[in-house]
Amino acid sequence: MGTSTRGAACPDGVYRTEAGLVFKIRRDPEGHLSVQQLRDGGWVDAPVGLAGLRVVRTTRQLTDRQIEALGT
Repeated sequence: MGTSTRGAACPDGVYRTEAGLVFKIRRDPEGHLSVQQLRDGGWVDAPVGLAGLRVVRTTRQLTDRQIEALGT
């Protein structure tokens, strides 16, 4: 988490879109993706399609410090 690696090979991480949407992506040992969105101070399940937003040029992967500042 918090690294600058982007793309399909290593999607795990927490991201913020230009519009302010914060979401995290996790890959389990079998390779299945799960996506959660930060809403009202907590993580809620989100459509896996949000994972595609991580490759949008204006979406940024958050650093560990930025993730800690989210307070979740």
